[in-house]
Amino acid sequence: MKTLIKTFDQLSTTELYDILQLRSEVFVVEQDCIYQDIDGKDEKALHVLGIKNDVIVAYTRCFQPGDYFKEASIGRVVVKRSKRKFNYGNDIMNTSILAIKKHYQTETIKISAQCYLNKFYSNLGFKNTGDEYLEDGIPHIAMIKE
Repeated sequence: MKTLIKTFDQLSTTELYDILQLRSEVFVVEQDCIYQDIDGKDEKALHVLGIKNDVIVAYTRCFQPGDYFKEASIGRVVVKRSKRKFNYGNDIMNTSILAIKKHYQTETIKISAQCYLNKFYSNLGFKNTGDEYLEDGIPHIAMIKE
């Protein structure tokens, strides 16, 4: 999988469509969660695309400190269901962590993690920072990497 890092304005119409389709496929259909994915924040984000055979199979969006949380953040972490066995989740997260260091000159990153992925994020160096809470009906926990 190759990765690309783009601002919103650098995304092609096709890339944006494919990103929104992947996010909808996983977060709305697979997780059976009705929520407002298009939230007006994509324009501020760095978009990290994981591409295999010309298809976006993994994705995150990253924010500078103050745009989402007080700290830099990574969100909308998604890997196409049929590609999860290839460790693309680790690859896209590691690329996102490096992108935040490079573009925002910080190593402190906060995420709102789905609880069932706690071990995945812990293995990437994130630590729990509070109690579980519901976000769009799904249990989440705040995590920080410093």
